[in-house]
Formats: sequence, C-alpha cells, structure tokens
Amino acid sequence: MRTPLLAGNWKMYKTPQETQAFFDAFLPLVAGAAGRDAAICPPYIDLAVALAAAAGSNVGIGAQNLAAGKEGAMTGEISGHMLKTIGCKYVLVGHSERRQFFGENEAGVLSKTQAALEYGLTPIVCVGELLAQRESGSTEAVLKQQFDGGMAPLSAEQFAKIVIAYEPVWAIGTGKVATPEQAAEAHAYIRGLVAEKFGNAQALAIRILYGGSVKPDNVAGLMSKGDIDGALVGGASLDPKSFAAIVNF
Repeated sequence: MRTPLLAGNWKMYKTPQETQAFFDAFLPLVAGAAGRDAAICPPYIDLAVALAAAAGSNVGIGAQNLAAGKEGAMTGEISGHMLKTIGCKYVLVGHSERRQFFGENEAGVLSKTQAALEYGLTPIVCVGELLAQRESGSTEAVLKQQFDGGMAPLSAEQFAKIVIAYEPVWAIGTGKVATPEQAAEAHAYIRGLVAEKFGNAQALAIRILYGGSVKPDNVAGLMSKGDIDGALVGGASLDPKSFAAIVNF
C-alpha cells in the first residue's frame, strides 16, 4: 500500500511570526493523523521557524525550490546541501509557476531532481498541462514530454526515491478542479509511463499526488480514486483548520 502524502505549498505567503502561529494551531489538529504523511513547504525565510515548530511531530518540512550544485557563485540561490543541513525532508521541483514565470525546462527539472536526491531530499516533481493543451487534447503528450525529459533519465534507484505531483495548470488557484475522474485518468497515464520505463513494481510503488484547488470539501472525492496518492495543496494549506481537514480526510 502506498502511504498518502498531503503536502502544503505556501508559495510567497507568511512571515516567520505567521508561520509560528500557524504551527501552534495546526499541529494539535493533526497529532492523531495516522496512515499518512503530511508536509509543508514554506518560503525560505520561514524554514527555520517551521523546522523548529515541527520538530518531533508527524509533519515534514520542505522547500519550494533548489539550485543544482552544492555551493558556488549563484547569487540568490539555495542548494540541496543547504536545505538538508537545516533539516528539510522534501523539496518541490518543476512547479508550474517555476516553469511559467522562471523558464524552467525539463533539463533543469532533471538536474534539480538529481541534486535533491544527491543530498538526501525527497523531490516532489511536478508535471501538468495548460488549459489550451487540455482543450486541444494534448494532455498525454505534454505529460509524456515532461516525464521523458525530467524523470525518465533517472536511474531506477533514483526514481524510487521521488514523488510525482500532477497539477493541471488550469486548476491552480482558479477554483476550477479537475474532476476525480479527470485526475484519476491523468494519474493512470503517468503510472503507465512509469511502468513502461521502470517496470510494474515501481509503477505500483510510486506516489502520485494531485494538485489544483484541493480543498476540504473535495479531497475525499479525489482520494477515493486508487491512482491518487495524496495532494499538493496551495491556498487551502495557508489556514491551519483547512489544511488539517485535508490531512485528516
């Protein structure tokens, strides 16, 4: 059985003080959550507070991005080595906003995934199509391109340590949600790509999360689908009660 993972992506929200207040309210609400993993990926400046607040709890902390390499003349960048040193467990790679606004491509996604793995982080590698691509019937072609370029070159040993997040870009922050059936169809297709490249055993083992306007009132429907192994949650993860309801689905 794959253990569900409910991960919150705070994007560019919350100060350190707000982060402390969130964890003070959130942790008691999920202390009894069993049979699932929970994670929060706050902005870099909040990581120290989040790590201290979550220490000894059942909530893992991750970053929203990383740079390839250990160190160097890379003004403004943070490496996987640095993230691991302070205690991070997860890191997001290739989020649609990184692709859309910062020009990240498959080669960059691959190098960042490899860097995360090199330093013992669990990369949550994001894939997904734009609205125009969905409407033109190109969803599977887009997912295959992203998988082939960003994940397929990994070794089997490396691939076994990643998490995939399917996030239809048209459903992120828009209030639109892929129906459980649409999401399950995309997840099944991705799992098929994994089976083709890495074998059936790995396809059965890999966790594939759904991301895109996940809320307390739709998470159960999504999680009822066998190929959906959790959620990458944006706006609803900013409120402790809301995100706790998702974790406790």
